[in-house]
Amino acid sequence: MYVFKKLMLKGYTPMIAPAIIKKFTLFGSGHLPWGEKELYKLNGDDDDAYLSATAEIPITSYFSNEILQEKDLPKKFVAFSPCFRSEAGSYGKDTKGLYRVHEFWKIEQVVIGNNDMDNARKIHEELQQNAEEILTDLGLPYRVLLMCTGDMGEPQIKKYDIETWMPSREGYGETMSNSMMGDFQTRRLKIKYRNKHGETAYCYSFNNTAVASPRILIALLENYQQADGSILIPKVLQELTGFAKIEAK
Repeated sequence: MYVFKKLMLKGYTPMIAPAIIKKFTLFGSGHLPWGEKELYKLNGDDDDAYLSATAEIPITSYFSNEILQEKDLPKKFVAFSPCFRSEAGSYGKDTKGLYRVHEFWKIEQVVIGNNDMDNARKIHEELQQNAEEILTDLGLPYRVLLMCTGDMGEPQIKKYDIETWMPSREGYGETMSNSMMGDFQTRRLKIKYRNKHGETAYCYSFNNTAVASPRILIALLENYQQADGSILIPKVLQELTGFAKIEAK
């Protein structure tokens, strides 16, 4: 609720993303064919149904086969959804605890903009600032990584990862991933915009984690646990929880 409210006040439109999605949305996002082993495909009469891995997939495809008006761009969304991942590519790493799970809840930032690269850089940095503000508000230590091409997926043209300090790991763990997709997804989904001259072009798409439930819990619990076992609640969350501390039992 805190993150949702924060981003809504910044002009982001709230959306609840579906858990079950169609194959074309995964092709559009780039999860198919490259990320197929990480997906859960539903069995049954419907051979075209998958569990969503992230809200980015259905929210971006919401505009498939549309021509938007440039004056209405960028379109900014904060989306809440369940996420399902097989984690087949992790090869059994981090399977215990909360760090790598098959089902979790996540709030995602999703933006559709025009294809002006200067504007695209501003949007990408805005998404980054939003994520860093959330961690700063929560009082959590973090670091930012500018990813090399070898650590990016096929759709991405620029990507930041944010890692948050997790004492039990004796290091930082990834909590947020901020991607500029260019027109990779929008070409596959046929999302265009029309400028003031009546000309059409493909939009650019962007996405960044706002908060994901399991990993942010690791950071909160471990960084705020006291010597007596109690856990302090960050000040920005105390209005929502109604208390300032979880007492040790």
